[in-house]
Amino acid sequence: MLRWILPLLLVAAAAQADDVTDWAREKVRQQPEAPKPAEAPARPGGKLWRERPGNNPLPDFVPPTSLAPLVKAVRPGVVNVATTNQGTSRSLGSGFLINAEGLVVTNSHVVERAQSIRVRLADGRELDAKVVGRDASTDLALLRLSGAGAGSLPTVFLGDSDRLEVGDWVVAIGNPFGLDTSVTHGLISARERVIGVGPFDEFIQTNALINPGNSGGPLFNMRGDVVGVTTAVISQGQGIGFAVPINLVKDLLPNLLANGRAERGWLGVNIQEMGEGANKAAVVTDVYQGSPAAKAGIQPGDKVVGVGGRQVESYLQLLRRIALLAPGTAVKLSLLRGKTSIDVSATLSARPAASTLAGIGSGSKVDPIGAMLRDLPPNTARELALEGGVLVEAVLPGSPADLAGLQPGDVITEVNKRKVTALSQVPEALALGGAGQPVLVRYQRGETSRYVAIKPRD
Repeated sequence: MLRWILPLLLVAAAAQADDVTDWAREKVRQQPEAPKPAEAPARPGGKLWRERPGNNPLPDFVPPTSLAPLVKAVRPGVVNVATTNQGTSRSLGSGFLINAEGLVVTNSHVVERAQSIRVRLADGRELDAKVVGRDASTDLALLRLSGAGAGSLPTVFLGDSDRLEVGDWVVAIGNPFGLDTSVTHGLISARERVIGVGPFDEFIQTNALINPGNSGGPLFNMRGDVVGVTTAVISQGQGIGFAVPINLVKDLLPNLLANGRAERGWLGVNIQEMGEGANKAAVVTDVYQGSPAAKAGIQPGDKVVGVGGRQVESYLQLLRRIALLAPGTAVKLSLLRGKTSIDVSATLSARPAASTLAGIGSGSKVDPIGAMLRDLPPNTARELALEGGVLVEAVLPGSPADLAGLQPGDVITEVNKRKVTALSQVPEALALGGAGQPVLVRYQRGETSRYVAIKPRD
């Protein structure tokens, strides 16, 4: 009997469920429609800012993951440098191998008073080292290891520090407080920092932690190339460290290897920095007779915009590029003469003594108004029917003389209402107006004589 009753009960329950469902649907139809949610109010500001659509990441930006593969690849070329000085004091620093024959780069201050030097490799080997050359002005030194088979040592690759950008990731490896091959990472905080330690200030600033014992160690980019030599920290702050750019190191290394110290190359020009911002340039104001610059055809008024294929924008950059090269080095110089680009090659020489330089002047001189002047040649004076005068050989771009309209080829005959027939008379005539006062200049251009007031720079 139960076999028949159970199916009947299930059918009745199903029918009742259908009745409930129909009732529920009817009640829903009778209810008023629920209001739609209001749209989010527009944010104030309109076009005051931009938001990246869909939270898209920056183009070409790949967040760093683990640095372990990079560290594993480069760490064998990083070394610990320990020195014994007078007495029993010991100095600890870092360094890195640049070739398999055992040449090591480190800081000059790490080895400057060393009586003996001991270098420990990442694999635990300890080798004696000697100083090949060092330069205090750049705080760089080159060591040579002894006791290892030639060509058997691990090395690092040197990169291109000119390609660094603020925000690039970097890794520092060294031996802070004697803790071998410690690794820190950070980014480039600034480039070409001047911190007042010498004429070759061109430091990379980084927030990768640098501590005592890191001195002389490598700063790596994300390719595993050395882009700097960690050198200094600001003791009052955290995360402010400095490294010598590796391109400066590469300029100096052949000099240290050949001479044991930095023999400074000499080009034979005087330079004045002109302009501001993007228009700033190193302008030649004087060329010494018989100098490498004179032999290369460099002229007063030329802008030096490149040395060895690298851009130059200031006097200090030009000084660094040239002074780090040894005498006898042939260097390519890129010039801008007016609107014409010119490339010349000059072979640097040793800088003559000051007494010698005084006797080999170029015969032209830059006065405070920014013009290159020389004595008017006698044949030109005769052609212009003048007793004498001072020839304007070149005008520095953006100088007071340039702004006043003075041009190359003009002949100055009066300065501050005093007749001048020779270059030697110009300084005394300029002094008549007083410091900072406008200079009244009379000049002849062709057959026309004119006056112009030129205010010297402060």
